[in-house]
Amino acid sequence: MIRLDNISKQNGHQILFIEASAALNRGEKVGLVGPNGSGKTSLFRMIIGEDEPDEGQVSVDRGITIGYFSQDVGEMSGRSAVAEVMDGVGPVSEVAAELKTLEAAMADPAVYEDADKMDGIVTRYGEVQARFEELDGYALESRAREVLAGLSFSNEMMDGDVGKLSGGWKMRVALARILLMRPDAMLLDEPSNHLDLESLIWLENFLRAYDGMLFMTSHDREFMNRIVTKIVEIDAGSLTTYGGNYAFYEGQRALADKQQQAQFERQQAMLAKEIKFIERFKARASHAAQVQSRVKKLEKIDKVEPPKRRQTVQFDFPVPPRSGEDVASLKSVAKTYGSRTIYDGFDFSIRRKDRWCVMGINGAGKSTLLKLVAGDTKPDAGSVSVGASVKMGYFAQHAMDLLDGERTVFEQMEYVYPQAGQGSLRTLAGCFGFSGDDVEKRCRVLSGGEKARLVMALMLYDPPNFLVLDEPTNHLDMATKEMLIKALSEYEGTMLFVSHDRHFLAALSNRVLELTPDGAHVYGGGYTEYVARTGHEAPGLHQ
Repeated sequence: MIRLDNISKQNGHQILFIEASAALNRGEKVGLVGPNGSGKTSLFRMIIGEDEPDEGQVSVDRGITIGYFSQDVGEMSGRSAVAEVMDGVGPVSEVAAELKTLEAAMADPAVYEDADKMDGIVTRYGEVQARFEELDGYALESRAREVLAGLSFSNEMMDGDVGKLSGGWKMRVALARILLMRPDAMLLDEPSNHLDLESLIWLENFLRAYDGMLFMTSHDREFMNRIVTKIVEIDAGSLTTYGGNYAFYEGQRALADKQQQAQFERQQAMLAKEIKFIERFKARASHAAQVQSRVKKLEKIDKVEPPKRRQTVQFDFPVPPRSGEDVASLKSVAKTYGSRTIYDGFDFSIRRKDRWCVMGINGAGKSTLLKLVAGDTKPDAGSVSVGASVKMGYFAQHAMDLLDGERTVFEQMEYVYPQAGQGSLRTLAGCFGFSGDDVEKRCRVLSGGEKARLVMALMLYDPPNFLVLDEPTNHLDMATKEMLIKALSEYEGTMLFVSHDRHFLAALSNRVLELTPDGAHVYGGGYTEYVARTGHEAPGLHQ
């Protein structure tokens, strides 16, 4: 279906691929893995024809339709989310737009005063409606709404101007457009970003039922594990294919590294023995033939390389100061936004060493709860209090806006921690993906993911004893996410967090607060116990 034959590609001084090959077959679900900057997006661009290899060939079977979702969604405004999603399917969206315009015109009282004009509009409406039915437009619109609902859009958001949506919601519109297309092949670059847990599970089920070829990247290991049956890895310019899901690939990769290391060590021992013999007897005429024979033998040997070491930097938490037993308390809290009541008479308390994960459907009030606890927003009634000796760290998306755009990464770190040594700050930067010259980047040129990592690093260097985290794993790659989970699992403080990453939820929670239309429900035990008790991975899916 799609073949990559001996492709080589260089971007500036960076070599991405060297005579790399892989095959993607009809109906396969394939995960693409590799470190940041290894060439995953370049590979997608070559497949869709937006870029070309320097050498080799990318071939796609004739007549194959490809849908490509990337993080760069482009401009969207002036149309409804439904119209924007239907746009990906072709001319039907233009017909739908004209139908809406004619409907609006017929609803205008001024038109009724001009009979000829009204007749013209009605005639044209009949023609356009017939064309819309011919293109199966009504079924398509229904399917578009179904996909958007799966991605947590309300009817109001579906029909509103897409230009008024945030970047994350526009990403969902772009993703919905590809899903509605149902092309022969889907290329999805980080489709799990910006989704809440409910939407993520809906997408997971959609992709598992999809009968086309899927080629995707994701930093969510649970999501990847449940969908893909094959992995293509980019490593040092080559493409290596593994059968199985991500967990199987990790095991095979570790086994291959172990075998290669053993082979390397055996060869090194043999080489050392041969070199020792040559050095010992090279001056003796009686051994000249043997020495010469061994020298020639060494020259012909194919050298085994040691396995490439993945850069895994560990972050060790300094021990935070101990807080009192009562960390935070909400009593009879009420909170409304416009006509929407989020909380009414809500009581909730957090004790030392609790690790609460907050769950609920979109709009249930998860982020609002974190803002109330952090003091970022005030309750309309009731009280929110934080206990004695509590030192809070609050990670929210807006915290990234507080970085000084003119400072470099390192200057920002020095500004926040003027007493810290350069060595410890560089180690901290390295833990969160800023190595080498990356620390000299100005904050204004950082991507959203880089800003999130920097804010997280600054918060954790001098650790608070109470962490309030709103989607802390957004944009983090798997290695950074694993480092963060390991560090937080050893953290001795208290946590309150929202996350759509099930691996993160299962590893770190020991209490679950579920926010539902019927009120709040508390579950002792963490996310794993919550799933076992409810039989569902996300709220809303069982209501």
